[in-house]
Amino acid sequence: MSNDKLILVVDDDPDLVESVSMKLEGEGFQVAKAYDGVEAWDRIKHERPHMLILDVMMPRKNGYELCNEIKKDDEYKDITVLLLTAVADAIPFTTYTHMDGKSTLADDFIPKPIDLDNLMEIVRDNL
Repeated sequence: MSNDKLILVVDDDPDLVESVSMKLEGEGFQVAKAYDGVEAWDRIKHERPHMLILDVMMPRKNGYELCNEIKKDDEYKDITVLLLTAVADAIPFTTYTHMDGKSTLADDFIPKPIDLDNLMEIVRDNL
């Protein structure tokens, strides 16, 4: 099955980016990779992905910030954003809150640790 839809995978964990990318490529998707929110914005402007699989907790620009910037930008707001989040487990140790998650403009949420088969269902449902 060939699919011309480009999915940008954004996480500061290279192993996670690699495993998600391999699964997506195995399902026939085109994949681009970025390792923080600043790099991701750059790739979005140059490659215009159909979907972002976006980690929340990252250096330089977190996933909530990037998601909201994309969704408020007329040129990019139609890009589907799936937020990867382990925030519920990490809330006692971070500045992130459930309200950040509720107020974000993301299209869907994927809990960490990622179940790759579940991820593929969510990707297909949102493309």
